[in-house]
Amino acid sequence: MLRYLRGEIYRLLRKKSFYIYFGAFALGYVILAFIRMGSSGERQMLKDAESLFMFLPPVVGSYLFAAIYTDDLHAKNLPALIGFGVGRIRIVLSKLLLMSLFGTVLLALVPLFMYAVHTVFGASPTGAVFGEVYAWGLKALMETVAFASLSAVAVYGLQRATFGIAVYLLLSLGVVSQLLSALFRWEAVHELLPGLAEHLMAGISLRMLMGLMGNGAVVLPAVEYAVYVTVAAALAALAFHKKELEF
Repeated sequence: MLRYLRGEIYRLLRKKSFYIYFGAFALGYVILAFIRMGSSGERQMLKDAESLFMFLPPVVGSYLFAAIYTDDLHAKNLPALIGFGVGRIRIVLSKLLLMSLFGTVLLALVPLFMYAVHTVFGASPTGAVFGEVYAWGLKALMETVAFASLSAVAVYGLQRATFGIAVYLLLSLGVVSQLLSALFRWEAVHELLPGLAEHLMAGISLRMLMGLMGNGAVVLPAVEYAVYVTVAAALAALAFHKKELEF
C-alpha cells in the first residue's frame, strides 16, 4: 500500500496540468487583489476567505477528484493494479488518503498565499484573522474529502469517470444539499425527524466552523464527520467488490 501511495504521489506531482491549473487560479487571485489594491486590509482577507473557500470544494476538489479517482478508469489500469496484488479495499483507502493529503496541503497553502498577497499590497492581517481564515479552510477541506469519499461510490460502482465527476460536482456545488434540505423542511418529514438538515455535510462542516470560532461544540460534528466518511468509504469498497472489472 505504501508503494502504491508513493507511486500515486509521484504521478500526481508530475502532471503538468496540476501546476497549470493551480497556477492560473493563483494568478487570478493576484490580479483581483491588484484591482482592489486600495481596499486591502485584514478584514478584506477574511471576507476573501469566506467567499474563496466557498468555491474551493468544487474548484480545487473537482480537479483533485478527477486526477486521483478517475485517471485509473481512463487508463484502464485497475485490473493491472489488482493483478499485482493491490486489493480493492486498499485502493479505496489509498485514494481517500491521497485526497485528504493533497487537499490538506493545498488548502493549508491558500491562507499563506492570501497572506503574502495582502502583505505585498499593503496589509498585514493579525493572528486572530489568520486563525479565522484557517477555520474556513478546514470547513472547505472537510467538505472536499467527504464529497470525494461519497462520489467514490459512483466511481467504483459504475466504473464511469463522467458519472463520478458529475456526482462530485452536484455535491460540492450544493445541489444535492439544497434538494435534501427542501425535502427535510417538508412538514411531514420535519415533524417526524426535526433538525435533520443539520446533519447533512453542509450542516456538519458549518457547526465545526462555529465550534472552532468559539460558538459551539467541536467534538460532536467531528464524530459525525468521521462516521460520514467511514460509511462512504465502506460503501465505495463494497461497490468496488461487487463490480466486475472492465478491461
